[in-house]
Amino acid sequence: MLNLILLGPPGAGKGTQAKLVQDKYKIVQLSIGDMLRAEVAAGSELGRQAKQIMDAGALVSDDLIVKMITSRIAKPDCKNGFIFDGFPRTIPQAEALDTMLKDSGIKIDHVVEMRVDDEAMVSRITGRYTCAKCGAGYHDTLQAPKAGGICDKCGGREFTRRADDNAETVRTRLKAYHAHIAPIAGYYAKNGVLKGVDGMAPIPEVTRQIAAILG
Repeated sequence: MLNLILLGPPGAGKGTQAKLVQDKYKIVQLSIGDMLRAEVAAGSELGRQAKQIMDAGALVSDDLIVKMITSRIAKPDCKNGFIFDGFPRTIPQAEALDTMLKDSGIKIDHVVEMRVDDEAMVSRITGRYTCAKCGAGYHDTLQAPKAGGICDKCGGREFTRRADDNAETVRTRLKAYHAHIAPIAGYYAKNGVLKGVDGMAPIPEVTRQIAAILG
Protein backbone atom coordinates (compact mmCIF):
# COMPACT_ATOMS: atom_id res chain seq x y z
CA MET A 1 0.00 0.00 0.00
CA LEU A 2 1.21 3.50 -0.88
CA ASN A 3 -0.39 6.59 0.68
CA LEU A 4 0.84 9.92 -0.60
CA ILE A 5 0.21 13.66 -0.27
CA LEU A 6 1.29 15.95 -3.11
CA LEU A 7 1.94 19.61 -2.27
CA GLY A 8 2.49 22.41 -4.77
CA PRO A 9 1.14 25.81 -5.79
CA PRO A 10 -1.41 26.38 -8.57
CA GLY A 11 0.21 25.77 -11.94
CA ALA A 12 3.05 23.62 -10.59
CA GLY A 13 1.71 20.53 -12.36
CA LYS A 14 0.36 18.62 -9.35
CA GLY A 15 -2.58 17.31 -11.36
CA THR A 16 -0.33 15.95 -14.10
CA GLN A 17 2.02 14.24 -11.65
CA ALA A 18 -0.85 12.90 -9.51
CA LYS A 19 -2.36 11.24 -12.60
CA LEU A 20 1.01 9.68 -13.55
CA VAL A 21 1.52 8.35 -10.00
CA GLN A 22 -2.04 7.05 -9.91
CA ASP A 23 -1.59 5.13 -13.16
CA LYS A 24 1.85 3.73 -12.29
CA TYR A 25 1.10 2.57 -8.75
CA LYS A 26 -2.60 1.74 -9.26
CA ILE A 27 -3.67 3.99 -6.42
CA VAL A 28 -6.64 6.38 -6.23
CA GLN A 29 -6.40 10.16 -6.48
CA LEU A 30 -8.65 11.64 -3.82
CA SER A 31 -10.23 15.07 -4.18
CA ILE A 32 -12.21 16.59 -1.31
CA GLY A 33 -14.45 18.40 -3.82
CA ASP A 34 -15.19 15.16 -5.69
CA MET A 35 -15.94 13.36 -2.42
CA LEU A 36 -18.33 16.10 -1.30
CA ARG A 37 -20.18 16.04 -4.63
CA ALA A 38 -20.39 12.22 -4.59
CA GLU A 39 -21.80 12.13 -1.06
CA VAL A 40 -24.35 14.85 -1.86
CA ALA A 41 -25.37 13.08 -5.10
CA ALA A 42 -25.73 9.77 -3.26
CA GLY A 43 -27.96 11.38 -0.64
CA SER A 44 -25.95 9.82 2.19
CA GLU A 45 -26.17 11.10 5.75
CA LEU A 46 -22.76 12.74 5.33
CA GLY A 47 -23.91 14.20 2.02
CA ARG A 48 -27.06 15.66 3.55
CA GLN A 49 -25.05 17.23 6.36
CA ALA A 50 -22.51 18.67 3.90
CA LYS A 51 -25.24 20.04 1.59
CA GLN A 52 -26.99 21.74 4.48
CA ILE A 53 -23.72 23.44 5.48
CA MET A 54 -22.78 24.45 1.93
CA ASP A 55 -26.30 25.73 1.16
CA ALA A 56 -25.94 28.00 4.18
CA GLY A 57 -22.73 29.39 2.68
CA ALA A 58 -20.53 27.92 5.41
CA LEU A 59 -17.40 25.77 5.19
CA VAL A 60 -17.68 22.04 5.74
CA SER A 61 -16.01 21.19 9.06
CA ASP A 62 -12.74 19.26 9.29
CA ASP A 63 -14.60 16.60 11.30
CA LEU A 64 -17.08 16.00 8.48
CA ILE A 65 -14.33 15.96 5.85
CA VAL A 66 -12.35 13.37 7.80
CA LYS A 67 -15.49 11.23 8.15
CA MET A 68 -15.91 11.35 4.36
CA ILE A 69 -12.27 10.37 3.87
CA THR A 70 -12.71 7.48 6.30
CA SER A 71 -15.67 6.23 4.28
CA ARG A 72 -13.87 6.74 0.95
CA ILE A 73 -10.61 4.94 1.76
CA ALA A 74 -12.56 1.92 3.00
CA LYS A 75 -13.77 1.28 -0.55
CA PRO A 76 -12.15 -1.59 -2.51
CA ASP A 77 -10.51 0.66 -5.10
CA CYS A 78 -8.31 2.18 -2.36
CA LYS A 79 -6.79 -1.18 -1.39
CA ASN A 80 -3.45 -0.25 -3.03
CA GLY A 81 -3.41 3.22 -1.50
CA PHE A 82 -4.33 6.79 -2.35
CA ILE A 83 -2.93 10.18 -3.25
CA PHE A 84 -4.17 13.51 -1.90
CA ASP A 85 -3.82 16.63 -4.05
CA GLY A 86 -4.85 19.81 -2.23
CA PHE A 87 -5.47 18.30 1.22
CA PRO A 88 -4.72 18.88 4.05
CA ARG A 89 -4.67 22.67 3.99
CA THR A 90 -4.20 23.34 7.72
CA ILE A 91 -2.33 21.81 10.66
CA PRO A 92 -5.61 20.75 12.37
CA GLN A 93 -6.62 18.95 9.16
CA ALA A 94 -3.22 17.21 9.00
CA GLU A 95 -3.50 16.16 12.65
CA ALA A 96 -7.08 14.95 12.22
CA LEU A 97 -6.07 12.98 9.11
CA ASP A 98 -3.15 11.35 10.93
CA THR A 99 -5.34 10.39 13.88
CA MET A 100 -7.99 8.87 11.62
CA LEU A 101 -5.44 6.94 9.58
CA LYS A 102 -3.75 5.65 12.73
CA ASP A 103 -7.11 4.43 14.01
CA SER A 104 -7.54 2.63 10.67
CA GLY A 105 -4.11 1.03 10.93
CA ILE A 106 -2.57 2.95 8.03
CA LYS A 107 -0.36 6.03 7.59
CA ILE A 108 0.92 8.62 5.14
CA ASP A 109 4.06 7.17 3.57
CA HIS A 110 5.33 10.21 1.68
CA VAL A 111 4.57 13.91 1.37
CA VAL A 112 6.09 15.28 -1.84
CA GLU A 113 6.40 19.04 -2.21
CA MET A 114 6.79 20.43 -5.74
CA ARG A 115 9.08 23.40 -5.06
CA VAL A 116 9.00 26.29 -7.50
CA ASP A 117 10.56 29.65 -8.32
CA ASP A 118 7.80 32.23 -7.93
CA GLU A 119 8.77 34.55 -10.79
CA ALA A 120 9.28 31.61 -13.14
CA MET A 121 5.83 30.38 -12.12
CA VAL A 122 4.34 33.78 -12.96
CA SER A 123 5.83 33.48 -16.45
CA ARG A 124 4.68 29.89 -16.79
CA ILE A 125 1.07 30.64 -15.82
CA THR A 126 0.55 34.01 -17.51
CA GLY A 127 1.77 32.56 -20.81
CA ARG A 128 -0.91 29.86 -20.92
CA TYR A 129 -3.76 29.89 -23.44
CA THR A 130 -6.12 27.36 -25.02
CA CYS A 131 -7.83 26.73 -28.34
CA ALA A 132 -11.39 28.04 -28.07
CA LYS A 133 -12.65 25.22 -30.30
CA CYS A 134 -11.04 22.04 -28.90
CA GLY A 135 -9.44 23.15 -25.64
CA ALA A 136 -5.86 22.21 -26.61
CA GLY A 137 -3.36 23.95 -24.35
CA TYR A 138 -0.53 26.23 -25.50
CA HIS A 139 2.04 28.66 -24.08
CA ASP A 140 3.53 31.87 -25.45
CA THR A 141 7.12 30.63 -25.17
CA LEU A 142 7.07 27.01 -24.01
CA GLN A 143 4.53 25.45 -26.38
CA ALA A 144 3.30 27.65 -29.22
CA PRO A 145 1.34 26.16 -32.15
CA LYS A 146 3.59 24.88 -34.95
CA ALA A 147 1.88 27.19 -37.41
CA GLY A 148 1.41 30.62 -35.85
CA GLY A 149 -2.17 31.26 -34.77
CA ILE A 150 -3.47 27.85 -35.89
CA CYS A 151 -4.29 25.05 -33.43
CA ASP A 152 -2.19 21.93 -34.07
CA LYS A 153 -5.07 19.63 -33.21
CA CYS A 154 -8.17 21.07 -34.85
CA GLY A 155 -7.01 23.96 -37.03
CA GLY A 156 -8.92 26.49 -34.94
CA ARG A 157 -7.82 30.12 -35.11
CA GLU A 158 -9.41 31.46 -31.92
CA PHE A 159 -7.70 31.17 -28.54
CA THR A 160 -8.66 32.14 -25.01
CA ARG A 161 -6.85 32.92 -21.76
CA ARG A 162 -8.19 32.52 -18.24
CA ALA A 163 -9.07 35.90 -16.75
CA ASP A 164 -7.18 35.06 -13.55
CA ASP A 165 -3.98 34.08 -15.40
CA ASN A 166 -2.48 37.54 -14.94
CA ALA A 167 0.72 38.44 -13.08
CA GLU A 168 -0.92 40.24 -10.14
CA THR A 169 -3.41 37.43 -9.46
CA VAL A 170 -0.76 34.73 -9.82
CA ARG A 171 1.59 36.49 -7.39
CA THR A 172 -1.28 36.84 -4.90
CA ARG A 173 -2.12 33.12 -5.23
CA LEU A 174 1.53 32.14 -4.76
CA LYS A 175 1.87 34.36 -1.69
CA ALA A 176 -1.26 32.81 -0.16
CA TYR A 177 -0.02 29.32 -1.02
CA HIS A 178 3.34 29.84 0.69
CA ALA A 179 1.66 31.31 3.78
CA HIS A 180 -0.64 28.30 4.09
CA ILE A 181 1.73 25.55 3.04
CA ALA A 182 4.77 26.48 5.13
CA PRO A 183 3.20 25.18 8.37
CA ILE A 184 1.95 22.01 6.62
CA ALA A 185 5.38 21.31 5.12
CA GLY A 186 6.94 21.92 8.54
CA TYR A 187 4.52 19.52 10.18
CA TYR A 188 5.34 16.70 7.79
CA ALA A 189 9.07 17.51 7.83
CA LYS A 190 9.00 17.07 11.61
CA ASN A 191 7.31 13.70 11.07
CA GLY A 192 10.08 12.67 8.67
CA VAL A 193 7.92 12.08 5.59
CA LEU A 194 8.44 15.33 3.62
CA LYS A 195 10.59 15.32 0.48
CA GLY A 196 10.99 18.02 -2.16
CA VAL A 197 11.27 17.87 -5.94
CA ASP A 198 12.11 20.56 -8.49
CA GLY A 199 8.69 21.62 -9.71
CA MET A 200 10.27 23.82 -12.41
CA ALA A 201 11.94 20.86 -14.15
CA PRO A 202 10.45 19.30 -17.31
CA ILE A 203 7.53 16.94 -16.62
CA PRO A 204 9.55 13.71 -17.21
CA GLU A 205 12.26 14.87 -14.79
CA VAL A 206 9.71 15.74 -12.09
CA THR A 207 8.17 12.30 -12.62
CA ARG A 208 11.63 10.69 -12.25
CA GLN A 209 12.32 12.58 -9.01
CA ILE A 210 8.97 11.56 -7.54
CA ALA A 211 9.55 7.92 -8.56
CA ALA A 212 12.95 7.97 -6.81
CA ILE A 213 11.23 9.09 -3.60
CA LEU A 214 8.44 6.53 -3.81
CA GLY A 215 10.80 3.67 -4.63
